Parts: sequence; C-alpha cells; structure tokens
Amino acid sequence: MLAGGHAWGQTTGSDAFLKEKRAEIDSLDKQLFEVLGARERVVKEIGLYKAKNNIPSLQAARFQQVLDKGIEAGKKEGLSAEFVTELLNAIHKESLRIEDALKTNP
Repeated sequence: MLAGGHAWGQTTGSDAFLKEKRAEIDSLDKQLFEVLGARERVVKEIGLYKAKNNIPSLQAARFQQVLDKGIEAGKKEGLSAEFVTELLNAIHKESLRIEDALKTNP
C-alpha cells in the first residue's frame, strides 16, 4: 500500500488523468522533435551554402538575434530566460556540429 491507501496498480481517477496528460505530452514531444528535425534540415542547407562560400559556421551576431527573439517568445509562453537560453544553446551546438560536418564531408 502507498501512503494514500492505494495499492500499486490500482486504477483511480487521477491515474486516468495522468494517463491522458502523459499522452498529450507524448504527442507534443513528437511534434517538438518533428519541428527540430525540420529546423536541422534547414541548417544543413545553410551549412552547404556556407561550405561552398567559405563562410564560418559560427555567426555570433546571428545567434544573439536568435537568442534574443527566443527569450522574448519564451516569456510569452511562461518560459524562463534561463531555460530558453539553455535550450537554444543546445540547439545551436548541434547546428554548428552539423555545419562543421558538412564542411569536412559535403
């Protein structure tokens, strides 16, 4: 028995609620990864262009614009600037990895 008097595996109304909400999260996660995949496909196109034109992968001013816009958009969704910054840094790191890989193996 658990502290609330419910045995493991016992179905309650809250279990159904959690199941429904977790299904929503799973669907949103799928959409999130589809959008990230689409974004990285555009990054590949940009990376090929940069490779052909000897443009450095890192464009610090552009990333700062992305970060600023992301923080602003995140605020409207109730996301902290710290979270948005961390997320965009991870996305940017992957984008740079992709672009650099294309320069060595277009």
